[in-house]
Amino acid sequence: MIELEAGAGVAWLRLNRPEALNALNRPLTAALEAALARVAAMDDVTVLVVAGRGRAFCAGNDIKEMQALAPEEAEALATRHAALMDRFAALPQVTIAAIDGHALGGGLMLAVAQDLRVASDRARFGLPEVTLGFNPGYGIARLLDVAGGGHARDLLLTGRTIHASEALRMGLVNRVVASPTLEATVAALAADVARAPRGGLAATKAIVAAIRAGTAGREAQGYGAALRAEARERIRAFAEKRRG
Repeated sequence: MIELEAGAGVAWLRLNRPEALNALNRPLTAALEAALARVAAMDDVTVLVVAGRGRAFCAGNDIKEMQALAPEEAEALATRHAALMDRFAALPQVTIAAIDGHALGGGLMLAVAQDLRVASDRARFGLPEVTLGFNPGYGIARLLDVAGGGHARDLLLTGRTIHASEALRMGLVNRVVASPTLEATVAALAADVARAPRGGLAATKAIVAAIRAGTAGREAQGYGAALRAEARERIRAFAEKRRG
């Protein structure tokens, strides 16, 4: 259900349930949990790209599975999914969602859990939960942070599906590109980010997460700690190039 490959500082994690539009069921959730444990241990990977096989990024929670869940089981699964999204956000690697096709419900929340989002011009986004009589089980705080209160409330309370171009205007995605160029665009972006030292990227992610959580970002302390061998060498090379 998961494809994971890595090379040249970049790993690609692909959801592989195309026949179910990569909907999140319990087996896929378990596969994602295991894959994240592997990614977190990849010291030579600086960027993780998250994508979906087939016609969708992720269509959200598996409706067939949801129909059979008792209320307490649904709560437990939502808690598990919330922890999974937190694990994506807490990875030391910079994460990029490559979104082609639908990102609905939990699929949209999966995209929002990544640091950056690049969508194809055929991507569609929405939170249809309210139209079915329930609320999203996780990810609302992060959505409010990414899209802003007004835009997030629009998605949460109308249940409507929006086009990638509107998602870009909302700030829900960072870029929109033609569908045939999505993978190449994301690969180039990932390679560009991966050229930076992983330590500085991880420290910056941690500072942003701390500020978002309402605590001090400790930027000065992180800045001082980062000035070690690799950063010093890059500063020296930059200064020499400018003098030349």
